[in-house]
Amino acid sequence: MPAVQLLLLACLVGGVGARTAKFQKANDRSGRCQYTFSVASPSESSCPEQGQAMSAIQELQRESSEQRATLESTKARLSSLEALLHRLTSGQPAAPLETQQGLQTELEALRREREQLETQTRELESAYSNLVRDKSALEEEKRQLQAENEDLARRLESSSQEVASLRRGQCPQAHSSSQDVPSGSREGCGELVWVGEPITLRTAETITGKYGVWMRDPQAAFPYTPETTWRIDTVGTAIRQVFEYDLIRQFTQGYPSKVHVLPRPLESTGAVVYRGSLYFQAAESRTVLRYDLRTETLKAEKEIPGAGYHGQFPYSWGGYTDIDLAVDEIGLWVIYSTEAAKGAIVLSKLNPETLELEQTWETNIRKQSVANAFIICGTLYTVSSYSSPDATVNFAYDTGTGSSKALTVPFKNRYKYSSMIDYNPLERKLFAWDNFNMVSYDIKLSPM
Repeated sequence: MPAVQLLLLACLVGGVGARTAKFQKANDRSGRCQYTFSVASPSESSCPEQGQAMSAIQELQRESSEQRATLESTKARLSSLEALLHRLTSGQPAAPLETQQGLQTELEALRREREQLETQTRELESAYSNLVRDKSALEEEKRQLQAENEDLARRLESSSQEVASLRRGQCPQAHSSSQDVPSGSREGCGELVWVGEPITLRTAETITGKYGVWMRDPQAAFPYTPETTWRIDTVGTAIRQVFEYDLIRQFTQGYPSKVHVLPRPLESTGAVVYRGSLYFQAAESRTVLRYDLRTETLKAEKEIPGAGYHGQFPYSWGGYTDIDLAVDEIGLWVIYSTEAAKGAIVLSKLNPETLELEQTWETNIRKQSVANAFIICGTLYTVSSYSSPDATVNFAYDTGTGSSKALTVPFKNRYKYSSMIDYNPLERKLFAWDNFNMVSYDIKLSPM
């Protein structure tokens, strides 16, 4: 083996980790020059077999090749860096033209992307600023509207008090005896002489609205107005939903502003709204409840003594209309019958706060012989038929005189199934529910 190869092998072996190495040069027995070296193994106590030695040599050669390739790569990179450094220091271009153009193109693309991102950021910041400004404007408008609503409510309350004061001061009672005539105003009162054609305001959307009741408060208080409308669909069991409409337009278009869920289910179509409260008959009982619409709480309840309920003494159309509440110029009333009255209509004036019965009248009109009833100026009126297109207001009972008389005032059941008829003393109209349809009637009263 040439001396150079021996030296290389010695270097390779020494590079692997030999700790001691000996190199000798001497003539052999024939006089030829001979180079020898010895290396102590760092881990083996004895020499391996020949096959194992060859494997070790091959492993050493492979590691040497890998190290040599790594060294060549490092040298190439170092040469490239040295050339680049030389160009930079000598003022020569640092890269080929193609590389510079590629870098320039990439740089321009990055600049465009940055500009787009900056533009989007500015647009988002501008949009956010606009939203904040719009929010502030809406909040200010809301505060102004609330202030205007409160002012209107104060004016409305003041006007109502003035009207009530004027009525008390100007309107004489029909009779001087408070025992015979309930308290309240009879200004503009008289006998019913005419009922106009029905005006359809709204039609119910589902079968639950075949029967129902709709109402407005003749003595509305804040936050309600005389325009606020309530509606109850009464077909079904466990009737609890009361739809509230702030505006007449919302009512006619079918968009409630609120839905009340009553704490107890009501029965039939006899409910009314008066002075901010809903008055209704509790289901399957002779109890009348007062529900405060603003606080959504029950304020009072009262069992009507001996009153029939749940089909004992209904109107002729049925529908569990045993107990029917009504409102007129004088106040709050309840229309019903008892076993003692043998099915004749009994009429009681109620205290609107406590629901205590203030005064009661027993009429000679059989409740199941009439289709419905309402009260105007302390006089009870009944309707002859719920289904005939050409019915009549056929009886009147005057609580002032305790007497009744027959009438023949024409009354139209346009849709041939009137399940509710009530009087609104503020609008001087009749409200009715006729076979899915919510209708109103203009009326005329004769002078007192």
